[in-house]
Amino acid sequence: MTNNYSINRLASSCNVWWVVFLLVASTTLRAQPIQSGQLRGTVLEALTAKPVPFADILLLRQSDSTLVTSGQTAIDGTFLITVSTLGTYLLKTQALNFRSNRRVINLTLENPSISLATLYLEPSATRLDEVKVIAQKATLERQLGKVIIDVEKELNSVGGMATDLLRNVPSVAVDASGVVSLRGSSSLTILIDGKPAGVNNGGIGGTRLDQIPASQIARIELITNPSAKYDAQGSGVINIILKNNSKPGVNGQINLTVGTQRKYFGDLALNFQRGRANWNVNYSRQDQSYNERTENGQRSTMPTGLVQTTQIGEGVRRRQRHDVRIGLNYALNKQQSFTLQVNPSWEPENNVINQQLTTLESGKPELAQQSKQWFNANQKVLQNIATYRHTWEKHQGRELTSAAGLVRINAVAPITLVLDGVSPLGWQQNVALLANISFIQVDYAHPFAALEGKLESGIKMQRQSSTGSSTLSNQLATTPVEYAVDSSRSYTYRYRQLVSAAYATYSCGNTAKDWQLQVGLRTEDTNTKGEAGVASEKQNAFQIKYLELFPSLTFGYGLGRADTANGGMKPQRLQVSYARRLSRPEFLQQLAVPFYSDPRSYRLGNPALLAEFSHNLELSHQASLPHGFDLTTSFFAIFTQNAIQRLRSIDVLATNLNPAAGLVVAETYLNNGKTTSLGLDLYMRKSLAAWWQVEASGSFYRSEVRTNSPSIAGRRLWTGDARLSQNFRATSNLNLQLVGSVRSRALTGQGQLLPSGGVDLALRQHLFANQADLTFRLTDIFNTQIRRTNIETPSLAGKYLNKQETRVAWLGFTWFIGANKAKSGEIEALPSRGKGLGSGD
Repeated sequence: MTNNYSINRLASSCNVWWVVFLLVASTTLRAQPIQSGQLRGTVLEALTAKPVPFADILLLRQSDSTLVTSGQTAIDGTFLITVSTLGTYLLKTQALNFRSNRRVINLTLENPSISLATLYLEPSATRLDEVKVIAQKATLERQLGKVIIDVEKELNSVGGMATDLLRNVPSVAVDASGVVSLRGSSSLTILIDGKPAGVNNGGIGGTRLDQIPASQIARIELITNPSAKYDAQGSGVINIILKNNSKPGVNGQINLTVGTQRKYFGDLALNFQRGRANWNVNYSRQDQSYNERTENGQRSTMPTGLVQTTQIGEGVRRRQRHDVRIGLNYALNKQQSFTLQVNPSWEPENNVINQQLTTLESGKPELAQQSKQWFNANQKVLQNIATYRHTWEKHQGRELTSAAGLVRINAVAPITLVLDGVSPLGWQQNVALLANISFIQVDYAHPFAALEGKLESGIKMQRQSSTGSSTLSNQLATTPVEYAVDSSRSYTYRYRQLVSAAYATYSCGNTAKDWQLQVGLRTEDTNTKGEAGVASEKQNAFQIKYLELFPSLTFGYGLGRADTANGGMKPQRLQVSYARRLSRPEFLQQLAVPFYSDPRSYRLGNPALLAEFSHNLELSHQASLPHGFDLTTSFFAIFTQNAIQRLRSIDVLATNLNPAAGLVVAETYLNNGKTTSLGLDLYMRKSLAAWWQVEASGSFYRSEVRTNSPSIAGRRLWTGDARLSQNFRATSNLNLQLVGSVRSRALTGQGQLLPSGGVDLALRQHLFANQADLTFRLTDIFNTQIRRTNIETPSLAGKYLNKQETRVAWLGFTWFIGANKAKSGEIEALPSRGKGLGSGD
């Protein structure tokens, strides 16, 4: 089957050649040589005119507030900073017990070195006699269009994974199975250090987000409305920046963490810097067991009458992981460098579930059964990535980067089920998967002196291939255990997807009038094909090709009267953005291969499933108000066509052939009409005292689902989530964090996801002159995090509950090696830039 989306071929070809022209032109354009510059000045106390020693001097990009360079004042309050690239920047001055000071700095060819007037810092709070006053940097930094989580400041990461960090981000939800969704959509692009790394969002094959230890992460960047520079896939981008120490000599840390009910984690990270070479070696070991409880109730009217079933299960899920990461960053000269990274991992998982099943049919006595299920998965992942970077010393800002990578996934997952008192006695499904993900990309940036402009362009090709099998065997005897292969329900499959992309973006601005503009266009050509069949037969084959364009637009403007006491900065900023996005189906959503999860349900892919497309609009406002009060609001609208929905229905044939099961439910995927989300994100940060900081955030939106069926009415619902974080610093060495979150009910394809919430507590104590950390975390104190779903259709009504072990106490100890030390608790500079999202825009 071949499906071609309705796009005019001639127009598409013209647009592709237009992008190619931009790529070629960008390599030949010439600009005026740009020299380096310098900033010097003095920082004094506003009340006493005394020097402020050791104040942090941060130079940030005006476009996205990412760190360019930094320094500190001397004993007499003076400072000198060298800047490698001329342009417009934000100069931020901050010091312990003082309000930060910001101003716009414009370094030009005519004026490359600036001697600033004296910078005066106002005191941030009244000093306390008994308590040492210590300022704090926010754990969550909200920029326009981007959320940055500083893992060093997030105490709730102790013993946790990447998903634990994402639970604290506004508009992001993480369900009980570790699936992350943004504004109601779980289709996201997940990157490691800005590169594809085979990370999936709760699917099968590859490393899951809930398997990446928070101790290995420096920060997480979430882009809610990405520009054309980024892949068009997904409703947003999650970029995980891993720790990469570059201090001279041997440095690192050792981390050991234990949790209640058999949970263990250890991590060793070492860095060796000498000459032009910087080596990073990391090994982590994870062995964690979680208790799990499920309760399902279903009701349907069959030809024989009303049928009601219940299914109650209890089990233990044990996840293990060995992970090795070896990296080399080598500087060929001042202008060229390359990096190599090899990351093998081994991830066994073992689950045991005991279930009690009941069936009640009209006019018949209740039937009760017992079942036991074993799931033993063994997955090996090998990731290899190489990057190259070239800059031009005489043309600062001009940059060429390239990257290539290969991720290989080998997974085997046998599932065994035993039933009592029925025939067959049970079954065994052996699932095997071999997948390869490869990519190559080249990016080029060229600055212009006029209008502070910059042209960025690039090309990328990514290929994903998967082969696998699913062999189902029925149990014939228990002594000895004997199985017979059911060839009619055993499948093999193949899947291939090739995505070729090119993009060009142009950004410009005017510092005096405080505005910035970025426009971009991306084209992606997708070629997907697959086949699945019994034994060697080729059945359910499909091929889908389409070429699409993805424009983006972002405009930012400063509002309000310039604050002369804050360097001429305007206190408010407004930004509007638009982007067209798509969500491609995952390969198991398209392959017609059944996967059996229990005696009463299975999942089946749909070869006719197409990609969904969306138009994303966002209007953001950011305000820095008096008395240290920061407020960010974002209005968003998402209009999705061909929305992919997960639907459940009664498999009448399977139910009739298996009367002991009561009801057999099939789960599949359909392009089920349109969805609309209109809402508001809020983020507030306020220092109530020098030792007490409050952060509050929330996301509220109206979700609407309209199906393709004229007989089914559309559904609408107001939904949202909220989070309140309180950060206390009792002493210079003791921090405490209390976090509460709640999520209201939300729409699903056929029903609703019911409300849930929880409260977490975390503490961190610095030891041995900041050479070590002792941490404690208690998650879900009141044990209220439960996933409950209701569905209601003409043929099926059901209630589903999933309660995983969420109330866990964690105790961790970290020892820092070499120059590494725990943060002293004083004001810190922004985290050093990784070569990922947000570092070059």
